[in-house]
Amino acid sequence: MRKYIILAIMTLSCLTNSFAQSQQETLRLFLPSEYNWKLGSDQESGKNRMMELIPKNETLNNWSIVVTTVSMKGVKNMKLDPIMNAIFKKTKSRTPQSKLRIIERKDSGTNPWIIFKIEPGLNVKNPESQLYYIFQGNQNLYNNFVAVKKDMLGPLLVEKWTKAFKASKLVYK
Repeated sequence: MRKYIILAIMTLSCLTNSFAQSQQETLRLFLPSEYNWKLGSDQESGKNRMMELIPKNETLNNWSIVVTTVSMKGVKNMKLDPIMNAIFKKTKSRTPQSKLRIIERKDSGTNPWIIFKIEPGLNVKNPESQLYYIFQGNQNLYNNFVAVKKDMLGPLLVEKWTKAFKASKLVYK
């Protein structure tokens, strides 16, 4: 399901134009260290880059928690609600009882962002819940999420990851 959501996000990025910048922008995430992260995959396709991080003792085929980051180069001034709604629509097409809940957002000023969760509901075979952090950078759009194989995200997990996502910083090289 994650791959379909990522494809939907990447498709949105194709609708915009980009221009060359003298410095490359990236969003630096400060992830909880207790998981001892390793890079599971790192893929680039055109102007999009996707990385998946998993705990050191796990694999991409057998994970308990995974962090996915997608950076869409040159995607600027995007409204975040349509992106969130596209992700939710795609999820609902596969798991109709899924629920969306906005946790927190910043709409005003520069670099708007939104944190929301999608949970599949109860009694779903192979459940997967996600907490998303979509962040509009100055040069790029960033879609980050943490996924767990559970039908619900516990309040402590949501609190911990919301704090981690909000601590992220734009870095220029």
